[in-house]
Amino acid sequence: MDKKGKPAHILVIRLSAMGDVAMTVPVLQAVLKKYPNLKITILTKKAFFPIFTGLERVSLFEADVKKRHKGMIGLWRLYRELKKLGFSGVADLHNVLRSNVLRKYFALDRIPFVQIDKGRSGKKALTRTSNKNFSQLISTHQRYADVFGKLGLNIELQHADFLERRTLSDGVLEHVGGQDAKKWIGIAPFAAFEGKRYPLHLMTKVIDHLNDTDKYKILLFGGGPNETARLEQFAKPRNNAYNMAGKLKLAEELELISNLDVMLAMDSGNAHLAANYGIPVVTLWGVTHPFAGFYPFRQPMDNALLADRDKFPLIPTSVYGNKLPKGYESVMESITPKQVVDKILSILEN
Repeated sequence: MDKKGKPAHILVIRLSAMGDVAMTVPVLQAVLKKYPNLKITILTKKAFFPIFTGLERVSLFEADVKKRHKGMIGLWRLYRELKKLGFSGVADLHNVLRSNVLRKYFALDRIPFVQIDKGRSGKKALTRTSNKNFSQLISTHQRYADVFGKLGLNIELQHADFLERRTLSDGVLEHVGGQDAKKWIGIAPFAAFEGKRYPLHLMTKVIDHLNDTDKYKILLFGGGPNETARLEQFAKPRNNAYNMAGKLKLAEELELISNLDVMLAMDSGNAHLAANYGIPVVTLWGVTHPFAGFYPFRQPMDNALLADRDKFPLIPTSVYGNKLPKGYESVMESITPKQVVDKILSILEN
């Protein structure tokens, strides 16, 4: 309850990127479960709205940062629009220039505004090349939860519920050849940076092995014309592989993801999308590492296949995978296709 005795209404800010936006979902689930009178409005990009489908007492507000809310004038306009909704507090899970400007505006109304502590010093110590402090950092999920705690909304993340499985529409089923007895394996082979991508010639071996068993449907996820073309090359000659890129909207992709038996992904957004539904997720890690705090929610650490740190001791070279030191171009090749296949099959068989 706010000071006037009305149900509390919290503004949550997280504009990008998709994986970071997806990681807010378990935290929101835990908050909403513990505080049944709480209302939440999420300020994010419209493209990410489907990620929050299934959350009760949640409204979505578009941050149109390229047009209506662009620049200082646009942010003032955004603040004026948000002010009308009567928030009792703001949880800034992004802490970037735009949200810092909004913080100053909300201060005019003395509305509590708490920002995420990104733990920059710890991440710098974890990723530096010398005197590296190789130890587990606070997870991003917990950092999000701590923001709500400072607003008086204390939660335990183990109480968070997974999102419920979505009903498959006829249109989506048509793209995967309908339903049958085969188990569904999602594969998202791409990531933003080379140091986080499993080499395609090795991924080909993984897909070939799974395809040749004739026991599974392999659903390939990606985005953009280049990735779509690559995935089409994977799918076309293989009778059990289906390219989803360029064919489905995000909401439809989430229908499929929520119905998978297992997801294979890099350190990327698709891993978090699947984890939100409680789908087993196998993740492949190159120059990044789970110690940075971006591990998919409530996934066993055994499901993470890591590059060889004995051969590549600078891992993690950065938090986001955008630093690929000389000699580290083959870092992902230290994870063998057999390791990947064996891990996937162990999950499916159990």
